[in-house]
Amino acid sequence: MDSINIALDGPAAAGKSTIARQVASKLSMIYVDTGAMYRALTYKYLQHHRPEDFQELVDQTTLELTYDSSKGQRIILDNEDVTDFLRENDVTQNVSYVASKAPVRTFAVEKQKDLAAKKGIVMDGRDIGTVVLPDADLKIYMIASVEERAERRQKENEKRGIPSTLSQLKKEIEDRDQYDMNREISPLRKAKDAISIDTTSKTIEEVTKEIMALVKNL
Repeated sequence: MDSINIALDGPAAAGKSTIARQVASKLSMIYVDTGAMYRALTYKYLQHHRPEDFQELVDQTTLELTYDSSKGQRIILDNEDVTDFLRENDVTQNVSYVASKAPVRTFAVEKQKDLAAKKGIVMDGRDIGTVVLPDADLKIYMIASVEERAERRQKENEKRGIPSTLSQLKKEIEDRDQYDMNREISPLRKAKDAISIDTTSKTIEEVTKEIMALVKNL
C-alpha cells in the first residue's frame, strides 16, 4: 500500500515505534521514527558541551534517514551513523528539553513533512497527527499505564546493557509526560480525529492486528 499516510502518536514507551515498524512492514510502507531524529539532535547537543544557541546547532547539522536491509532505519548525523548511541540514558533524559526548542522543532518537522510528501509513510511521534501530518489518512493515539511503560523500557535497557531501575524509569516517564504535554511548542495531545488504543497488557501482535483492521476499513 503506497497511497496513504499513517500517524501514530502517544507518550514515551507506549509502543509506538515497535508497532509502527510492524504496520509499515505488513503494508510495505516506509517507517519514519521521528523520535530518533530528536534523539540525534540531542546527542549532538550533549556532544558539543550543551550549546544554548539551538538555531546555530541546527544550522550546522545534516541529518539523514537511511534504511539497512538487516538493521532497519539508520540515523546519519553529520555523515556519521549515530543510531546505536541514541538510547543512552543521557540522551533519553535530555531529549524532551531539546525537542521543545523552536529551531529544533522547525528543523525536524520540515524534514518529516518532506519525507511524507509522496505518501506511503507510517510515522510515529508526539505531534504527528496534530502538526506534522494533520491530513494523515489514519491517526492513532497510543497509551499505556506508567507501570507497564517503565517495564518495557527496562527490558529495552537490559537488552542494550544500559543500567536502570524500574523506580527510576517510572519517575523519568512521569516527568517526561508532564513536560511533553505542557510544552509551548507542539505539545503531546490527541488529534480530534485520532483513534485511541490502550496497549496495556496487549501484545505487539494484538495491537498490530487492531491497526491493520482500521487500515482495511479506510
